[in-house]
Amino acid sequence: MTYIIGENCVDTKDMSCQSVCPVDCIHEVEKMLVIDPDECIDCGACEPECPVDAILPEDAIPDEWQPFVKINYAFKDGKDAVNGLVAAYVEETGLDPDRTIE
Repeated sequence: MTYIIGENCVDTKDMSCQSVCPVDCIHEVEKMLVIDPDECIDCGACEPECPVDAILPEDAIPDEWQPFVKINYAFKDGKDAVNGLVAAYVEETGLDPDRTIE
């Protein structure tokens, strides 16, 4: 199992999670951060550090965030692949960049 960064990170990109990761598996792309599942050691250090609750274990991702499993796993294909998937998600869902995350 790995951890997944989901929708709440889009247009937020708070780096708190990245600074506590012992294996540097959290990477910045254009609109968000993603976790490289091949590098993640499942330690969970990142989850409580995220101020917008965007990080969850893969097996706890809600149905509406399932596209983010694919987005995080796409990191192995490069940042352009991730950026394309995120852009398609934002366009498809009409995600408002000025939304308030609680």
